[in-house]
Parts: sequence; structure tokens; C-alpha cells
Amino acid sequence: MNNKETFLQKGWSVALLAMVCCFLWGSAFPCIKIGYRLFHIAADDMASQIVFAGTRFILAGIFTIFIGSLFRKKILVPAKNSWGMVVKLCMAQTVIQYLLFYIGLANTSGVKASIIEASNVFLAILISACIFHYEKLGIGKIIGCIFGFGGVVLINLNDAGLGSSMTFLGEGFIFLSTLSYAFSSVLIKSYGRYENPVILSGYQFTLGGMIMLVIGLVMGGRLHDFTFHATLLLLYMALISAVAYSLWGILLKYNPVSKVAVYGFMNPVFGVILSAVLLKEQNQAFTIQGLISLILVCIGIYVVNKDFYRYHKKQ
Repeated sequence: MNNKETFLQKGWSVALLAMVCCFLWGSAFPCIKIGYRLFHIAADDMASQIVFAGTRFILAGIFTIFIGSLFRKKILVPAKNSWGMVVKLCMAQTVIQYLLFYIGLANTSGVKASIIEASNVFLAILISACIFHYEKLGIGKIIGCIFGFGGVVLINLNDAGLGSSMTFLGEGFIFLSTLSYAFSSVLIKSYGRYENPVILSGYQFTLGGMIMLVIGLVMGGRLHDFTFHATLLLLYMALISAVAYSLWGILLKYNPVSKVAVYGFMNPVFGVILSAVLLKEQNQAFTIQGLISLILVCIGIYVVNKDFYRYHKKQ
């Protein structure tokens, strides 16, 4: 085991890098809303939203390949037998996930969507343990996930509650998008043994973004008003995906899925906090409820990691 592998497997380095990813992903929540406003995309204009997402992911793929090539001092290109992995990843992680997510979000509330999306941590750990058999499903992981999920539910609760009505095109599609993302996390773990995760991320983003862009354009979607601020925001959102997914993929390559995936509970927490700052919604985040939610998520992360280290100490 070389120094790079040892560093990427240390508890503190996994925590630090995973939290950077979650912070970036959390910032995407308010940035998407700001982007819709800057590009004048209406809430019901699904086609233009898909064009927006497709453009973002094409740029993310280009940035990932460019940055990775600079570090490796050569142009990164997938091996011939890696293109199948790129296609499968782009469909699971980008195309299917986001198409289902945008359709589902148009038919349900943001609160319920956030909570359902947080279930990807449960699903990723279950798929890794029960289908791919990459690790054991211990009681500590289950308890930790319950704490983390409870924190996500709490921070999304409001006076109106969650509501009871559910539809397949709404909550059903959000859940399917979450399932698609959970599968993609495990696929990255599997494919990372054969191909550089940065290469996989860069090319799957580019291909997936192109597919989404074509779908959005065929549906009649367009992006208007490429002002300086709008373009700057689009570039930042592309960097969010390029940096976060590449780091996440590298962490998954060197660590069990549960050890990394549990930090995903911080995504909606950062999303709420950053929305409060950027969208001036302070009264919805900086509360006792928000603090308790953060504590629950942290307990969940601690319990899952403690279970992981206790299991491996016995080996």
C-alpha cells in the first residue's frame, strides 16, 4: 500500500474530503435556484431546466478531464474496454437520475424530495452489502443511518409537515432517481478497480450532459440571457460537479461504500444552511431545529464509522 492509498483511507482525510464534496453539493441547491432566475427559466419549464443541467454537465466533464490531464501531465482517455463502464455510469449517475429527479420535483414538494433523496445513503450501503457483497451490513451501520436520516427529516420539517399525498410521477420518480444514484455510487466503487475514477467522471459527465442537452433541445428548451453573472454561475456549478464527483469517486475507490456514503447525509444540511445565506432564508435554517438536525447527522456519521473500525479491528 503506497502513501496515497494510506492517506485516502485515514478517517480524518475521508471526513475532510467527503465534507468538501457535501459542501459543494449543498451549494448546488441555492445555485440552481439562482441560475433559474438569472437565465429566466420558469418553474414549469422542464425542457429548459434539462438544457441547463445538460450544459452544466458537459462543462463539468470538460473541466474534469482538463484538470485531471494537467495533474497527470497527459491527456486522459479511457481504455477501449472502459467505454462500457463510462456509458453505464453516465446513464445511472447523470441521465436517468436527473431526468427522473426533474420530473419528480415538478410533481412534489421540495421538502419531501429532499428527504427521499437522503435515502440514497441507506440504498448505497444496502446495495453494496446485499447485492455486490463489498462489505458487511452491521447493526451499527443501520443505527447510524437511522440517526442521519432522522436529522435530514427534522431539518426539512415545517409547520405544514410532510403532507400525506403521494404520486408515482412525484415521490415515485424522486425515489427512482435516488435508487439510480445509489447504484452509481456502487458502480464507481466497482469500476474504480479497473479505471481511474477521474477519467470515469469526466467522460460520463460529458456524454451524459450531451444526451440531456439533446433531450432538452428536442423538447423545446433553451437558455437565454448569458450575462456575465449567469455565465460565472454556470461555470461554478460545472466545477461543483467536476471537483465533488471526482473526489467522491477517488474516496470510494479506496474505502468501503458505507464509510464514504454516510457523509451524504450532510448534503441537505449544507443545502439548507447555504440556502439560508445565499437566498436570505435565515429564519428557516439557523434555529434549534437546525442545530439538532446537524447533531443527529453527526451522530449518524460517528456511529457508522465506529461500526466500520470495530469490524475491521476484529479481522
